[in-house]
Amino acid sequence: MLDARAAKTASDGALLSGIRVLDFGRYIAGPYCAGLLSDLGAEVIRIEKVDGSEDRYILPTMPNGEGAVHLQMNRNKLSLTLNPNKPEGREVVQRLVMTADVVVANLPVNGLRAMGIDYESLKAIRPDIILSSLSAFGHRGPYMSRSGFDGIAQAMSGAVYMSGIDGQPVKSYASWCDFGTGLAAAYGTVAALLHRFRTGCGQMVSADLLRTAVNFFHFNNLEAYLKDRNRPRSGNRGQFGAPADLFRTLDGWIQAQVIGQTQFKRWCQLIGKSELVDDLRFQSDSDRAENGQLLNAHMQAWIGDLTTKKAMELLEKVGIPAGPMLSPTEVISDPHVLESGLISWIEYPGLTSPVPLANSPVELSAFDTQTRVRSPTLGEHTNEVLVSLGYSQEEITNMRRARVV
Repeated sequence: MLDARAAKTASDGALLSGIRVLDFGRYIAGPYCAGLLSDLGAEVIRIEKVDGSEDRYILPTMPNGEGAVHLQMNRNKLSLTLNPNKPEGREVVQRLVMTADVVVANLPVNGLRAMGIDYESLKAIRPDIILSSLSAFGHRGPYMSRSGFDGIAQAMSGAVYMSGIDGQPVKSYASWCDFGTGLAAAYGTVAALLHRFRTGCGQMVSADLLRTAVNFFHFNNLEAYLKDRNRPRSGNRGQFGAPADLFRTLDGWIQAQVIGQTQFKRWCQLIGKSELVDDLRFQSDSDRAENGQLLNAHMQAWIGDLTTKKAMELLEKVGIPAGPMLSPTEVISDPHVLESGLISWIEYPGLTSPVPLANSPVELSAFDTQTRVRSPTLGEHTNEVLVSLGYSQEEITNMRRARVV
């Protein structure tokens, strides 16, 4: 282990203490996978360009131009700058791999080979290595060499076709394909580590954006296949029950959804429309979804005269699932977000106050998965990592002069 924070992780009995992960990831999917492994106590070394990789500067929020993506994705990690395309840089990669348990990279197959971190090259250096390879389209099929981003996978999964309103499909602003792929890769990596513990054998873990998107959306595609028809777009209106929509209050919006006969009866009583319970158009969730515009209109008429706070109180009292639409700034100050451990407040150089970072999406009763350490400054741990690999200070100085690191 390289420093006090890593030593503390080991002393805490973290699930992945003693596991070294090399993070060649960029943007979201790869860094998120490695970040999830760091949440479980792995020592993660982020490897990026000498001048900083592009994703360090997305959504700039810092005086030096560093952005929110970097602040969130690279918590709990060490930072090593490296040019693996130079011979000396390739040697550093080889030494790193000899000490590592896992390599995380989100690149197409040809990109992995160009950097010498494809599975065959890694296995020749360390036979029991685990490569967690994240890409847009995976390692098989006619699209395998294509690059791609989250929105492309959304569009190709059927999800965008079903989203939006008639004549205007809409992709989600949330990068659910990226985050889902990172989550799937982390899950696969932990499974591969367990397999190695049992057998001594490494392997390649493969996750890709389209695979994630198809998995997350596929029951809709399955229904369309079995019924030989595509559902029409319905905007925010739900298609599995009603009322279900985003409803405007006096001072905001509320997303509410009624599912099941019990909830429907309670809702009818709440809005003073008990006669709807016996209406033949609303006898099942499918019936209510088919006639959802009528029920949504009743809900809007009732909720439109209420404040968001009052409407939420009444809906919660009778057990109707609902939540207010929050702006990004409102999310950070939401009392449940603050009190339930969804975020940690972390100091960062250059900022005068702590920043709220989202914690791991999973909690463990035997180990604290909350963010422990801020994201590293560029190359903050380059010297430490290289010294741990056996390089002398003179060799490190020469590599800096040659911009290998």
